[in-house]
Formats: sequence, C-alpha cells, structure tokens
Amino acid sequence: MTTTPAPLVEYKFIESVETTQFTASGVTILDAVSVTNTGAGAVELSLSIIPSGGSAGDSNRAITDRILRADESYLCPEVLGHVLASGDSISTLASAAISLNIRVTGRVIS
Repeated sequence: MTTTPAPLVEYKFIESVETTQFTASGVTILDAVSVTNTGAGAVELSLSIIPSGGSAGDSNRAITDRILRADESYLCPEVLGHVLASGDSISTLASAAISLNIRVTGRVIS
C-alpha cells in the first residue's frame, strides 16, 4: 500500500452555490483545509463531507455558516483527519462569490 501526499484542491474561490470541490478516487485522508477571506466584508462558509452517491445537506455538514471576517484565514479543524472513501466528496458554499479562497491537501492511499 502506498500513501502519496497531494494537493486535492488548489487555490480557488468558493462559489455562492453549493459546489463539489473534490471527489475521492480512492481512500483519501484530509491533512489541511485552509480558507481565506480576500473580500472586503464578512462572508459565511459552509462545508460538507458527502458520502458517495449523496448530496450536501444538514446531515453531512462539517462546517455550517462559519463567518470569516475580511482578511481572516481559517484552518477548518472540523475536517482535519477525516477519511474519504472512493466516491466521497467535499462540497462548499459561500454567502458571497469571489471572496473565500480554499486549498485542501491530503494523502491518497493506493
């Protein structure tokens, strides 16, 4: 079995509609999830870890409406160490588009 560190989501802005950011193609462990508000005002962040075949909702929200002030960075401790099975995904939602920048790194086990 091989474990490979990898960027899972390279720096990108989170959309203002629920959007899948990453889908695991094999067992994946989340090591770091950072979100930075580059906008001028406060923005809410929601993040879900969705089982294969599911959809984002209250039952799989790991972060719900977390407010990030302008220029604030957040390391998302709620999801560090979570294990995604093949087909599981990470979905995000921001209250304003082009404000929250996300990066996710982890380990892919093959």
